[in-house]
Amino acid sequence: RACNPPVGNLATGRTPVTTSTCGQNSTELYCFYPEQSLLHHISPGCGQPRCTKCNANQPDNSHLPADMTDDFFANPISWWQSAQGVHREEIQLDFETEFYLTHVIAVFKSPRPAAMVLERSQDYGETWRPYKYFSVNCTATFGLQDDLVEEGSMCTSRYSDAVPCTRGEVIYRALSPANKIEDPYSPEAQDLLKLTNLRLLLLKRQECPCHGSGLVEKPQRFAHYAIYDLIIRGSCFCNGHAEESPGSVGFLKEPSSCVGIVHGKCVCRHNTAGDHCEKCAPLYNDQPWKPGDGKTGAPNECRKCRCHNHAESCHFDLSVWLASGKHSGGVCDNCKHNTEGHRCQRCKPGFYRDRGKPMSSPEACKPCACQPMGSANTTFSSSWRCHPRTGFCYCKPGVAGPSCDRCLVGYWGFGENGCQPCDCARDCDQRTGTCLNGEPFFNIPIGGRIPDLVQTLTNESEEEWKWNDHEQGFSALRHPEKCVCKEKVLGSVSDFCQMKYAYVIKARILSAHDKGTHAEVVVKVKKVLKSGKVKIARSNRSIYPESWTNRGCTCPILNPGTDYLIAGQEDSRTGKLLVNMNSLVKPWKAYLGKQVSDILRTGCK
Repeated sequence: RACNPPVGNLATGRTPVTTSTCGQNSTELYCFYPEQSLLHHISPGCGQPRCTKCNANQPDNSHLPADMTDDFFANPISWWQSAQGVHREEIQLDFETEFYLTHVIAVFKSPRPAAMVLERSQDYGETWRPYKYFSVNCTATFGLQDDLVEEGSMCTSRYSDAVPCTRGEVIYRALSPANKIEDPYSPEAQDLLKLTNLRLLLLKRQECPCHGSGLVEKPQRFAHYAIYDLIIRGSCFCNGHAEESPGSVGFLKEPSSCVGIVHGKCVCRHNTAGDHCEKCAPLYNDQPWKPGDGKTGAPNECRKCRCHNHAESCHFDLSVWLASGKHSGGVCDNCKHNTEGHRCQRCKPGFYRDRGKPMSSPEACKPCACQPMGSANTTFSSSWRCHPRTGFCYCKPGVAGPSCDRCLVGYWGFGENGCQPCDCARDCDQRTGTCLNGEPFFNIPIGGRIPDLVQTLTNESEEEWKWNDHEQGFSALRHPEKCVCKEKVLGSVSDFCQMKYAYVIKARILSAHDKGTHAEVVVKVKKVLKSGKVKIARSNRSIYPESWTNRGCTCPILNPGTDYLIAGQEDSRTGKLLVNMNSLVKPWKAYLGKQVSDILRTGCK
């Protein structure tokens, strides 16, 4: 819920600044009527005035500005007094930060001013605006209507009477029936209640009516302003994100000898931070900061960024917020543990994701372990040393293995330039190049599994390949810098029909395998547009590239993880689906599939 700090006396522990103080330069004599003999009308019973001295440098005779804001219970008869004869006096209280004001009470020892203005600043004294005008005659003094006549007027006469001559009060309430506010943290409320400085302008003195009861000796000795107590009630300004009692543990950020002083630093909740909880905590900037809603009670908490425990802070990015449909705008700062990205969600170049650990683990990204001699310096992303998801290194021509540390089957002479092809019908000794005889040719039955292969991937979202000691996976994706194949294009209807393709399918490439004497590509058949003598089911099966270069490539190019439109021939004797340079192999597009379906249905007779 939205929080509300308690109200306290903001004047406690703070000393006002005044234009003058009695007895600043020398001892002054002043006179006043005793409080107990003061009457509320002109009467001979006013009593005799009393006279005494004021000297700012003598503790027993001083009446300093600090006496207005001391503890009025402990020191009920202490007061501040101006110099004699002044007509205009200023009393200013400066705060070190922003506060919320509720009301002001000034208890005068002298008669209340005939004209007075209460002002506030919200920019540390740069500019001032009035809260209220006070006058015995609002229209004559300020040109404003009296709020006794016109409710909500900026001026009032209710606190400007000379009677009582002492302990008369001036009261201002920031929230009144004329200033109704539903949400105390709204911009309108802040404009009214927030302040950094408060100032009282005392513009016109007035005499006590007792002066008319008889001849007063030296009336100038009565010509001063005097205030017993200045009480400014308010609270910390915390935007609805904190509520702590003044003086409670953790609320006062700095030690203070003053009991009950209200400091302006909030103990923030709702994942907010700052002296006034005016911003989100460092790791909680996934959505824009908002104040608590004082009307509905909604806390409007700050939301934590998804940094997977790899960052200590994040910042809000408006463009990211808008791009997400206003769901998430946090961008993680200074990702650790070799991660990067808006959410520290991927490994930095030179590292790959360890699937055995959660993404939040400090060891989620492992360094690439590439054999320097066998790995290629140039890849399709020049900063990657290995594939960021699998850790497989990018190999030089003829080189194989996850770390590029050995030759492909059919290659030999591992060195700076990779491996060179064997000058043999089949495999050769990888160190000497001497031909080896008697290597078996795998006969793959229809729908059967390839011997000695690891389990092929069937999750369509994966783009990884697995290896064992008897084979080396390969594809154009692993060797982009050296696989160049001339592709068959989809020409006219007559050109397509003349090819007399035995099968046309939509298939996803799962993995590619080098069997030494031939290549096999495992696919997942997703749609059968045409089939011949070899039956084709929507399941995993093998196709056999006849064009297999000595550079470790299948032609046409078949990249694992990609959907293709494949049209080719078949070997009905062995039940194999064949792919060669006369086959039509195109990345799958819906319009392409429709075009070929229409040709097969109507064009080829």
